Amino acid sequence: MVLIAAPMASSGGGGITLLLPLILIVGMIWFMSRTQRKQRQKQADTVAALQPGTKVITTSGVVGIVEEVDDEYVTLEISDGVLVQFVKAAIGRVVPEETEDAVDEPADEAVDETVEEPADADVKDEKDAVEVPDAGADKDKVQDKSKLPPTHTEN
Repeated sequence: MVLIAAPMASSGGGGITLLLPLILIVGMIWFMSRTQRKQRQKQADTVAALQPGTKVITTSGVVGIVEEVDDEYVTLEISDGVLVQFVKAAIGRVVPEETEDAVDEPADEAVDETVEEPADADVKDEKDAVEVPDAGADKDKVQDKSKLPPTHTEN
């Protein structure tokens, strides 16, 4: 038996077809690391700008007001007289302060809109009304008591 080596068909440009997915993967990794770096820098700037009196939310969802800032820890007041220490990295974001202009809106500018119902609506309501038997006619009948045992002792 004799084996003959036949040349394989080439697709032409085999190096580029192998290199393109590798370039895409490297590009995605670079883009993701760049985004994470920006987020870390933003969080570091937020922590560096903390001052007493600033309202913050921690990464665990605790809302508090900054009382003291140390090298590693931030002391938050989460309730009246309740102070808790958190690691600086646990500060998630600063809650923006509301301005008085946004809170105190004039109430006299509100427009009251009334919706008028057509006269045919009264006729339609009478047609759709469900007849309920007169409850006063059965005053002599005793209603069935519930089947559950009483929850308290009756005298």
